[in-house]
Amino acid sequence: MAPEGKDNSTEVVISCKPYFSCVLLRIFPYLVCVIIICGNLLIIISVIYFKQLHTPTNYLILSLAVSDLLVGVFVIPISTEFTQDYCMIHGSLICIVKNCTQVTLGTASVLNLMCISLDRYHAVCKPLTYKTTMTVHVAVVMILLSWSFSFLLSIGFVVAELNYAKCGEKCYNDVFIVNVCGPIFTFYLPAIVMLCIYGRIFLVAQKQARSIQNTIYRSRTPGATISKMERKATKTLAIVMSTFLICCSPFFIFWMLFFTNQVPLQFAVFDVLTWLVMSNSMLNPFIYAFFYSWYRSAFKILTSGKIFQGDFSRTRL
Repeated sequence: MAPEGKDNSTEVVISCKPYFSCVLLRIFPYLVCVIIICGNLLIIISVIYFKQLHTPTNYLILSLAVSDLLVGVFVIPISTEFTQDYCMIHGSLICIVKNCTQVTLGTASVLNLMCISLDRYHAVCKPLTYKTTMTVHVAVVMILLSWSFSFLLSIGFVVAELNYAKCGEKCYNDVFIVNVCGPIFTFYLPAIVMLCIYGRIFLVAQKQARSIQNTIYRSRTPGATISKMERKATKTLAIVMSTFLICCSPFFIFWMLFFTNQVPLQFAVFDVLTWLVMSNSMLNPFIYAFFYSWYRSAFKILTSGKIFQGDFSRTRL
C-alpha cells in the first residue's frame, strides 16, 4: 500500500505543477496590461491636466503614451488569447485585426519617437528659433501625420495579407511588401534617422557644455540653465529611444533572418520577442517618473487624490 500511496502523491505533485504554470502564464499578461494602462494613464492625465506640461514636447510624449496605452488595452489581451502559432495554423478575422492593430500602434510609436527626436534637435541645436519653429500647432500636425501614416500602412498590410490568402505563391509582390518594405519603413529607416539626429544632438550638447564651463565666472546665467534643462530632457528621451531599440530590434532582426531563410520560424521564440516589443509600452512611464521631477510631482498629486480636493492645474511642478 505504501508504494501505491507514494505513486499517488507523486502523481498529484506532477499534475499540480503544470496547472500552476498555466495559471501564472494566464495571469501575467493581464498584470502587464494593468501596469501599462495605469502608468500611461498617469502620463496622459498629467499632460492634459497640468498647464505647465502644455508644451510641444509633452504633447508628443502624450501621443506616445496613447499608443502605449492602446497596446495594453487591445494588443496584449488579443495576443494572449490568439498566439502566433494559432493564427498561422487556423487564421481568422481576429488575427487580421490583431496584426493590423500591432502594425498601427508599433508604427505610431516609432514615428512619435522620431517626432520627439526632431523636437529635441531644434531645442538643443537651434535654441534661438525653437519657440517659433516647434509650436503646439506644429506638434499637433506631426502627431496627426504620424497616426495617419500608421493607419494607412496597416490597411496596406491587411490588403496584402488578404491578397496572399487568395492567390498564394503568385502574390510575390504582396509578400515582399509585407515582409521587407514593412520592417524597413516601420522600424529600420526611422531608427537610423533617430540615431543620426541624437548623434548630432550629442555633439552639439557637448559643445554647449564646454562653452558654459569656459565662462569667466562660471555663473549660472539663464541661458546656461535653459541649455542644461534641454540637455537633461534630451538625455531622458534618448534613454526612451534606446529602450525602444533594445526591445524592438531582436524581433525585427529575427523576422528578417526568418524571411531570408537564415533561421527557422520557432513560434516560442517569435512569441517571446513579440512580448519583448510589447513590454516597451510598460517601461516608458517608469523612465519619465525616474528622470523628470515634474512628472514625479504630477504623479504624486494624481495618486494621492489631491485633484479631487481643489484646482491644482496651475500648480508649479
